[in-house]
Amino acid sequence: MKLFQKLIAAPALISLASGFAVNAAEVNQTEFSPFTKSSEVISTDDFKSDMLLPGDWAYDSLKDLSKSPIFNGSPVHRFAAASELNRLIAGGDGLMNYSAIDRLSDELGSELAIMKGRVDGLEARVNTIEAGSFSETSTVSFKVNMAIGAVDGKGISTGVTDGDEALNFQYTFDTKIKTSFTGDDSLTVAIDSGNGASGGPVDEFGLNNTADQLKVDGVAYKFPIGDNLTALVSDGVDGSKIFTTACAYGGPSDTLDDCGNVNANIDNAGVTAMAEYDFDNGFTAAVGYAGNETGIMTDEGIDAYAANVAYTGDNFGVSATYGNTESTAIVAAGEVNTYVALNAFCTFDNGMSVSAGYELGDLGGATPATDESVNYFVGINGEVGAGELGAAFGTSGGQREGTDEELMYEAYYSYPLNDGMTITPLVFVKEQATAGTPDQTGVMVKTTFKF
Repeated sequence: MKLFQKLIAAPALISLASGFAVNAAEVNQTEFSPFTKSSEVISTDDFKSDMLLPGDWAYDSLKDLSKSPIFNGSPVHRFAAASELNRLIAGGDGLMNYSAIDRLSDELGSELAIMKGRVDGLEARVNTIEAGSFSETSTVSFKVNMAIGAVDGKGISTGVTDGDEALNFQYTFDTKIKTSFTGDDSLTVAIDSGNGASGGPVDEFGLNNTADQLKVDGVAYKFPIGDNLTALVSDGVDGSKIFTTACAYGGPSDTLDDCGNVNANIDNAGVTAMAEYDFDNGFTAAVGYAGNETGIMTDEGIDAYAANVAYTGDNFGVSATYGNTESTAIVAAGEVNTYVALNAFCTFDNGMSVSAGYELGDLGGATPATDESVNYFVGINGEVGAGELGAAFGTSGGQREGTDEELMYEAYYSYPLNDGMTITPLVFVKEQATAGTPDQTGVMVKTTFKF
């Protein structure tokens, strides 16, 4: 029997053995024989009779008290009678003849003791099962994303002159296991699966691709250091995970969901360490480090460092983020890319929020004509009806100076069908900078299940 089957069955077994939900006609002496060796019960060999017969005072008393159909003129096993008595005692059934119940309890005391021994044994087994299950501080959550959509104009680069309008379906299955050891810390393990191939028609939903296999997507341990300082160490989690970016926009697309803070929020997809200090007055300050698997803080590795300061008020917020990132192309020359991102948002009395972001980058090692990059973003979102309506525009990835900008426009409506299911349709347009390449127009719908 599987663990979760045992957990489901155990309460029913306890109820069965205790007689609260048992049919007395189904009780047999053989079922209880393994429990008769206890020093707290009397061996069945000491009983003068294993049966109650019509005419016995105990038989007639139980018949009068319970009106049970098992007392229909046939012999009744003493264990069946004890189970019936236990049911009467537990439920009451409006009985008033307490002296009869006391006398019957004395008469059938040995059988009741044997039944109690079985209940104790079952409780011990349940305790053993619970000891091998999740601790009280551990939780598991699941999320399934299913997305369907098509993008017109995407197939031009592969020679499909009419664009790629094929309708495609992709999914992800995400599992998050979280536990605490002190009550203030948390250890989180993310295990994901999916078929969201990069470049696919619905890749704007950021669906992960693990070739339909389960993959550990990140392990993170977050813990406090004193009253105001929190630290986090991880593998596979962004080096800016603990940062505060002042943005109220929660759009679903993979391009605009960073609110213009594209590169300053470091992510090397490797080992990360970060810390945040909360001043308890709306101000926070944080630092982060991200390395990759080739090396940590050495010449051989590709390292990234970042810092973040933010202020969050009742209906507005501002933040500044600085990122210093090495790249594979320039690490040998000792060059780095540096980025500064500014973000802000404001929420109005009607519940609508406006968010904006601007990032300026200095690309070390690049040619002077294109050694800077810029990204910007503006978005609005808020509750409309039962769901959330949002729209935004901004640059599509890093835009080098001296080149034509690629922009993206999007609109979405996120509608919760219930507490665990949300449907989000998204439409977007990407303006392409390359001459002769048509703009992309995408329509897609994502359904999210959380449980």
